[in-house]
Amino acid sequence: MLAPPVCPWSGRALARGLFRRGVLRGNFPAFRGFGAELLRLPVAAPIVVLDLEDATTIASDNLFLLDKAVLYFKRELPIDHWQVFAGTAHWRVPTPRFRAEQRNRGRIAKLRPISLGLPFEVWRRDMPPPDGGKTIDVFFAGRIEGSSTVRERGAAELLALRREGYAIDVSDAALALDEYLARCARAHLVWSPDGYGWQCFRTYEAAICGAVPLCSRAGIERYRPLIEGVHAVHYDVEPGGLTRTVMAALADRPRLHAIGAAAREHVCAFHTPAAIARHIVDTAAEIAGRGVTASTGGSSA
Repeated sequence: MLAPPVCPWSGRALARGLFRRGVLRGNFPAFRGFGAELLRLPVAAPIVVLDLEDATTIASDNLFLLDKAVLYFKRELPIDHWQVFAGTAHWRVPTPRFRAEQRNRGRIAKLRPISLGLPFEVWRRDMPPPDGGKTIDVFFAGRIEGSSTVRERGAAELLALRREGYAIDVSDAALALDEYLARCARAHLVWSPDGYGWQCFRTYEAAICGAVPLCSRAGIERYRPLIEGVHAVHYDVEPGGLTRTVMAALADRPRLHAIGAAAREHVCAFHTPAAIARHIVDTAAEIAGRGVTASTGGSSA
């Protein structure tokens, strides 16, 4: 099941329900948000939770799901898994005493990284292999102002590179999907920096278009990662890091073409919705086969 973003009886959940477009058509999902709450009752079947939220923490309201689950897949899984409890199950960074408790160690054993992967609307398209015609050095489309500081600082460096003669295509306006994908395909590099979380669809969309994802270095554990120099290019976020990385990458464009082809193959193999679903089902089946229970006290996984 999908971890809910907010508690169903919170003011935020109520506001989300009331101001949905569907409410005007008489479609008010009054009980949809309470589905997860039913799992507080005894459940015989193994439960697997998929947490695709931007935060690296597990919300306090979802800790019972972690206790019930045999596996808890988290998109933004911190490198130190204990950090998922910071400010939720523990009032700050978990202490040695908290980490030594058997119940909490059982919770940690259930955590797995998962990919955000390609969105359905891109996966369903018939994406032809890229023709190799590259006219853009670096492309980015997305929110800059009001997003992460990584984007704000990086955008300034890209604009400076444009003034030096590099073909930099930056748009903070929404683009039609066809136009967006076409510009990805024409780019050597597609900038994919941190937003509200580290993972974003852009990384996988760039790869499926045959471009090289240009990512800020990850602060999370990843599932089937796009490896530096093989499927992607990663840069340090400190001042000048993006500039140096872009200039070095563009100095060897044939190598970028090979990386882009490898990235496309990797995403098709591991980061489509179907591939991710297979991974979740196979991993859950393997865990269930070991006789792991979803008891609150922990897991032997």
